[in-house]
Amino acid sequence: MTKILVIEDADTLRNDVVEMLSFEGYTVFDAENGLIGVEKALAELPDLIICDIMMPELDGYGVLERLRKEAKTATIPFIFMTARTERSDIRTGMIQGADDYLTKPFNSDELISTINTRLTKQQVHEMVTEEKFQQLRESISTSLPHELRTPLNAIMGFSDMLMLQADKLPPDQVIEYAQHISNATQRLYRLVENYLSYVRAQVLRTNTQEIHALQWNVTPHPTSLIEFQAHNKSQIHKREADLHLDLKINAIVQMSENDLNKVLEEAIDNAFKFSKEGTPIVIKTSLEDDYFTISIEDKGRGMSAEQIQSIGAYIQFDRWLHEQQGNGLGLVIIREFMALYNGLLEIDSKSSQGTNLRLKLLVSKEKLV
Repeated sequence: MTKILVIEDADTLRNDVVEMLSFEGYTVFDAENGLIGVEKALAELPDLIICDIMMPELDGYGVLERLRKEAKTATIPFIFMTARTERSDIRTGMIQGADDYLTKPFNSDELISTINTRLTKQQVHEMVTEEKFQQLRESISTSLPHELRTPLNAIMGFSDMLMLQADKLPPDQVIEYAQHISNATQRLYRLVENYLSYVRAQVLRTNTQEIHALQWNVTPHPTSLIEFQAHNKSQIHKREADLHLDLKINAIVQMSENDLNKVLEEAIDNAFKFSKEGTPIVIKTSLEDDYFTISIEDKGRGMSAEQIQSIGAYIQFDRWLHEQQGNGLGLVIIREFMALYNGLLEIDSKSSQGTNLRLKLLVSKEKLV
């Protein structure tokens, strides 16, 4: 049964609302001030909260702020009921995360209609969230085991052959087997590193203080990192001739060198991985307003607008059509770290025509270098 919490310091109004909702079949809890309301919300975990703004002990804004900071109450639909209808009051509540307003006085039809609308929207949101989780579970169950087993099988297979046949194998065969083991180890290492980067980004997102401290980090010479990763990836993919660099513009940017290096590694590797040998990879730098922009353009497979919208962890598009290494974390890591540093990620892409990935990093207050 749907549970609703009513927080209101005026006894008559609170009792009237409780009676109306009980008559409609809801299980109703009530609280006479904000502090008690917070306690009951955390204890009962209602499906919806209706709260007055002007109250003793703790006002409605304070109640909303506290509940939005708690994981278990952060997404509960929250409706303010108030006689204050100024635009600034409504805006303040919406910024803090309120879902709707009921203006006093209101009748039972307005009350029930507002509640039903919010509960319906919450149900739709939960259905969409569950669908996304189901897609994530399916992606993990298909891609992650493959990405773990493939390099492990190579490591175990070639190491077994070396142990069993070491005295019979010619030196060049030993070197070949060792190279296969090394390649598989690097693949497995990158998988672990990407997973740890993704988890780190998710943890940081929940800590405002750590995000603020993180944003003090800068990289003074980003073009050096770009050049290093560009040449490194072109050599790994054996496509040095396809690389074209235009790095005339440099700046001091708001992102740590380690995080920028990771973002560049994933972005440039994707450009090579998802395009064919003989097609150009063009990397440029420019200044646009307050942003230092890194443009990475390829003429590869590209993505549809729907695929760009659906970018998520452990998702690789059309994997059944295009067999490639990777776990689908690359673009997610890029997106997460750009957001942590207040940067922008722009993707222009068309299926079968290529992709232009633009990393827009905030320029530090320092002068250009």
